[in-house]
Amino acid sequence: MAAGQAEPTSTLGRSQAARRRRIVAAAIELGSTGGYEAVQMRDVSARSDVALGTIYRYFSSKDHVLAAALVQWVTDLEEQIARRPPREDTATERMIDILRRATRTMERQPKLSAAMITALTSSDPNVIACQTELSATMARAQDRAFSEDFDPETRAGIVRTLSWVWYAALVAWASGWTGFNSVGEELETAARLLIDPYEA
Repeated sequence: MAAGQAEPTSTLGRSQAARRRRIVAAAIELGSTGGYEAVQMRDVSARSDVALGTIYRYFSSKDHVLAAALVQWVTDLEEQIARRPPREDTATERMIDILRRATRTMERQPKLSAAMITALTSSDPNVIACQTELSATMARAQDRAFSEDFDPETRAGIVRTLSWVWYAALVAWASGWTGFNSVGEELETAARLLIDPYEA
């Protein structure tokens, strides 16, 4: 394994995967109470009871740990939406329901959410890999807003555009440019502009 390259999660054994989850959970706890600056690798090591050197086998940086936490959060969201899919009458309203669920959970833990979004802007190659996984997972969740006969190419374009709006709005909020309410408002406006014309 090259320097700075984290061990792929697909190759982890059961005990290794459990150790990795403890590391992520420790970062989440620290980020929830103290935000981005509170997530220091030595503190993550102490909180997770995993040696610092071992942590670096799984994660290249604290940004990588926080990005992995966001991937886990979005994975949990996707599973929740699969269990309780949106029931609204139109694709627009179903999409808004999905996006509201996404922002509602982040709003409950603002310090952690801001920390994860800050980490996601890192140029760390492992964070970039998390960005790719995050986008794919969020796209699967958003796909549930559409009926089976909705044009696949148009649907993919809408999902991709909404993902960028979501990301940009969250970065603006995490940077202190806007309030959190604006995240939901921008997403709802974008969803209506993008989907409504196809349901007229």
